Amino acid sequence: MAVSILQLSDPHLLANPLGWYRGVQPFVALKNGLESALVQIGRPPNLLLLTGDLCQDESWAGYALLRNLFVPLGIPIALLAGNHDHPQLLRACLGQVAHVAPALIPIGAWQLLLLDSHWPGEVDGWISKAQLHWAKKVLNNQYADLLVAVHHPPEAQREGSLFLDRLATFAKPKIVLMGHIHQHWRDTHAKTTLLGCPSSFLQFKPTQICPLGLPHQCGARFVELEADGTWQETLLRWPN
Repeated sequence: MAVSILQLSDPHLLANPLGWYRGVQPFVALKNGLESALVQIGRPPNLLLLTGDLCQDESWAGYALLRNLFVPLGIPIALLAGNHDHPQLLRACLGQVAHVAPALIPIGAWQLLLLDSHWPGEVDGWISKAQLHWAKKVLNNQYADLLVAVHHPPEAQREGSLFLDRLATFAKPKIVLMGHIHQHWRDTHAKTTLLGCPSSFLQFKPTQICPLGLPHQCGARFVELEADGTWQETLLRWPN
């Protein structure tokens, strides 16, 4: 039986739900984007995944906005801290109602590994050897198809060029979902597909052609995972 994940990323929320940042009202944009994404996919996903930079001002009130928007939907939630986040506040506010990285989540016949790349005080990310050791332990030679989610792409991580190679010594992810870059992005590493997600807030200058021809629109990604290990993804866009 297929299961699905709706990935939203980089909302950059503020404590004030009507506050403005860089000419955008982040909470209004996230709320409208969530509604648009759910309409486009036509059914509730099995999991909502938010891949980091959740709260620009790193405030309790900002994380509470996220909780109050998503929890009433009754859909399981997975959260990553980005460089614009306060991991302790994030976990304190949402840890009892959502999966917060690092975590391993069964989803259908698959496993979703959430990795925490937050590096205090830095824009770039870092996944320590200790966290990879934890990941190896919790995976424990499981043979379910594996999906990984992390905020920072490898090129935005300390020792990021080694991250996927180190991960490959004990896990063979089919997909890595990422945030941070505020744009559609797709690449491969060995047999792993790497997918960057647009932001619900504001897009950066694209480095690849948008398949929909809408690189400046806000967006999300919808991933469908089949029990036989096959999968497909759909890029979603909506007017800003």
